[in-house]
Amino acid sequence: MAVNQLKAGAFLSYVSIGLNNIIGLLYLPFMLRMMGQSEYGLYSLVSSVVAYLTVLDLGFANAIIRYTAKFRAEGKINEQYEMFGMFLLLYSLIGIVAFLIGLVLYNNVGAIFGGSMTLEELSKARIMMLLLVFNLAFTFPMSIWGAIITAYERFIFQKVVNIIRIILNPLVMIFMLLIGYRAICMVVIITLFNVLTLLLNAYYCKYKLGVQIRFSSFKWGFLKEVTVYSFWIFLNAIMDRIYWSTGQFVLGIYRGTVAVAIYAVAIQLQSIYMSFSTAISGVFLPKVTAMVVKKSSAKEVSDLFIKTGRIQYIVMAFVLTGFIVFGRQFIILWAGLDYESAYLITLLFFFPLTIPLIQNLGIIILQARNQMKFRSLLYVFIALISLLLSFYWANLYGGVGCAMATALALIAGQIIGMNIYYAKKISIDICSFWLEIGKMSVVPLLLGICTYMVVSHVDLKSWWKLSLAVIFFSLIYIPLFWHYGMNAYERSLFSIPARLFCRNRN
Repeated sequence: MAVNQLKAGAFLSYVSIGLNNIIGLLYLPFMLRMMGQSEYGLYSLVSSVVAYLTVLDLGFANAIIRYTAKFRAEGKINEQYEMFGMFLLLYSLIGIVAFLIGLVLYNNVGAIFGGSMTLEELSKARIMMLLLVFNLAFTFPMSIWGAIITAYERFIFQKVVNIIRIILNPLVMIFMLLIGYRAICMVVIITLFNVLTLLLNAYYCKYKLGVQIRFSSFKWGFLKEVTVYSFWIFLNAIMDRIYWSTGQFVLGIYRGTVAVAIYAVAIQLQSIYMSFSTAISGVFLPKVTAMVVKKSSAKEVSDLFIKTGRIQYIVMAFVLTGFIVFGRQFIILWAGLDYESAYLITLLFFFPLTIPLIQNLGIIILQARNQMKFRSLLYVFIALISLLLSFYWANLYGGVGCAMATALALIAGQIIGMNIYYAKKISIDICSFWLEIGKMSVVPLLLGICTYMVVSHVDLKSWWKLSLAVIFFSLIYIPLFWHYGMNAYERSLFSIPARLFCRNRN
């Protein structure tokens, strides 16, 4: 049963990723045109501000999953239920704190954003912020049920509910946009779907899994152990918020909702770009964990690091090169001419982000070896510097300035800091890694430059022209990269499944 749940859960995870990307690409242009730049920017701004409060989770969700699995393996049912009671109390307290902080933000919307927003925008912002703060305050105590379902490995229920939500949410929003509702209604719909999902999780835990909540004397020693485990996850959450939510907040202060809307489009594309790497790396996680547990040699771990990085780079290089060449025209056709400046912002994300994405196996190695401390501290420190630079550069350069601050943080943290750490402390052969990536980059670099020069003199102002250009580019890029960028092992990863598919068809 558990194995089936794991396999089905993994498959449904990829379905969720695919649906999220496809629906995002199809739905966002419609929403942008129906809502307008100002309204969409307002919606993105308020969402990003409230998202900061999610760090109050303190990394406890991961701890619930870990310790539930541990107690189940040890047969400690009573300890498990008492732990649920402890976390329900903790999350209820966190929910109250989040709501109170949200009320402070609600009462100071004018003081924070009054210099760049109209009175009507400030009024809408207050309403949306109050709704989202309620949403978050309700989510904290109820999130325990989702963590329990994960710990019990009931992935099918969880993923199916998520897929249904992914599909229904935009359908309902499209209907409401067509009949005239805008940003506030979008927040109401998000809140309703979230509440319904959390209640379904609670019902499943109580009536299908038979989970109980028991309140006993507070175990301070156990809480201390959990807090130590959760702390580094908490720091990582802070870093993530600073990187990907700060821009909207800072632009909301200095430049207003239109600048926020353009920046939010770039953030959406960045999220899709990251998902390509995440989908690939997930396949290698069990193998890496087993290797570290078995204390495999440094060379074996290093070789896998290089092998995985190369495989991820196959996909990332194609997407990155394609976006460099066709990204500007894609954004104009997809989002509209008013969002053309999102092209440069997106590139400022894509270039430095590519490195941590093809090296994300390093994070798994650090987790398995319990060596996350250095990375977490380094990233938080650099993220805070990035935050300060965002305030300064946003005032001078707008969204491009915020993207520059994020790009600089990614370069300093991953490309410089973590590569040195991987080489010195984890004994990964970083020089060989970059030599391999360098050899693979010849085709994307030369073909990208040539194609960009040609495309800059070609009219691609319609979807069919852009599609033909992308197809023509792909027909040249793929064979060249196949022969000159990939090795025999990598070619077999694609050719063997293709042969099996053709054989089964015959």
